Amino acid sequence: MNIEIREVNNNENEIRIVQDFLYDQIMKEYGIGPTPKFHYDIESMDEYYILPERNTFFAAFDGDKIVASVGLRAYDLGYDFFKGVYTKDDTASIWRLMVDENYRRHGLARNLVAKIEDFAYSKSYDKIYLHTHRYLEAGLPFWKSLGYEITIEEDDYDETTHMIKNLKKY
Repeated sequence: MNIEIREVNNNENEIRIVQDFLYDQIMKEYGIGPTPKFHYDIESMDEYYILPERNTFFAAFDGDKIVASVGLRAYDLGYDFFKGVYTKDDTASIWRLMVDENYRRHGLARNLVAKIEDFAYSKSYDKIYLHTHRYLEAGLPFWKSLGYEITIEEDDYDETTHMIKNLKKY
């Protein structure tokens, strides 16, 4: 496997390829197509990931085919229980970590997260927030193995688990 991980550029064709990959993965994993309520960031990747200086999006390529992705942006969620805890100034959030099923279990997700963490640290974020879902079999064990800690487990329809990792280096 000769995989190249690179930052996605503000190029309409490249963004479209990433969007197609994401929607394909979402259909396979969740069984739903594009849904503005949940996928607004995919439709406006430039606004959420590409143009803001402290945000980014990485894709892993096998030749010209995208096989994995991850995005990072300043924390911008409105959860009441995190008001005053996380801000866009000190907290980044991970989005859209997806790996094609044929490329899983080869360390690709770990490599992408390492890139994201390095980027976040270089942009002076103190911590990284994410949420995952307990019905995703590998989600919690994966994130815990990378040092992310559970902050809240919601009893919602989506089995949402919120996690955080401190980036401060001592």
